[in-house]
Amino acid sequence: MTGYAADIALAHRLADAADAISTARFRALDLRVHAKPDLTPVSDADTSVERAIRALLAEHRPGDGLIGEEYGEQPAAGPDGRRWVVDPIDGTKNFVRGVPVWATLIALMEGDRPVVGLVSAPALGRRWWGASGAGAYAGPDAASGEPIRVSAVRDLGDASFCYSSLAGWESAGRLEPVLQLMRDTWRSRAYGDFYGYMLLAEGALDVMVEPELSLWDIAALVPVVTEAGGTLTALDGTPVPGGNGSAEVSAIATNGLLHADVLSRLGRPTER
Repeated sequence: MTGYAADIALAHRLADAADAISTARFRALDLRVHAKPDLTPVSDADTSVERAIRALLAEHRPGDGLIGEEYGEQPAAGPDGRRWVVDPIDGTKNFVRGVPVWATLIALMEGDRPVVGLVSAPALGRRWWGASGAGAYAGPDAASGEPIRVSAVRDLGDASFCYSSLAGWESAGRLEPVLQLMRDTWRSRAYGDFYGYMLLAEGALDVMVEPELSLWDIAALVPVVTEAGGTLTALDGTPVPGGNGSAEVSAIATNGLLHADVLSRLGRPTER
């Protein structure tokens, strides 16, 4: 895959290690779960996966930086500022309840731009990956990936709309615009977390919106969505992650054809 072939190959190797750990702990009777300071759950699988990825990156990319959800940031040692961004288990609430919609997210960033992204959902038997200028792919593994592409739906009345927590949109002051989108689109479902973005990249749905995300939630999704032909921005239309990538961001992902319409509907908070 052009200049990022070695990085994609490494991302698959990281995902192989992650999958071996996470699948062994999924629905395990002795799974250990505790609440982080923000009251979100973390399991022993989350921490074990991130430790394994960190060890492999230290071996194969010792000069690269690393940001992980569970253990924070390790600055880059090299001069080029490359850094990996890892969410060991995106969808931990699903994971701890035995719902198979969860994944390990692995991204490589150059500066503030995600250039490689891989999403591995072993309980679904599927991976998605993409690299800047090289397209997006999906399949059970690297050897059997097929190119993916967003839909050609041009009208919201024909669109499948995906969203995250309605409570989050209410807190953001945008609940009514989201509800109106649900009324105006052909179909609406909350598939959750990474999965809505990957279904969008495959052309199975047309819009995915989320009011608040951290860097590790979104970095790996950007190359997949955009290389599949989609558009992914914040609510104000600026690129995601944007800035230095450390702050919480919103995300509007579409097939591109619907983007301006969705932004115009969600771009201004309503009075509460």
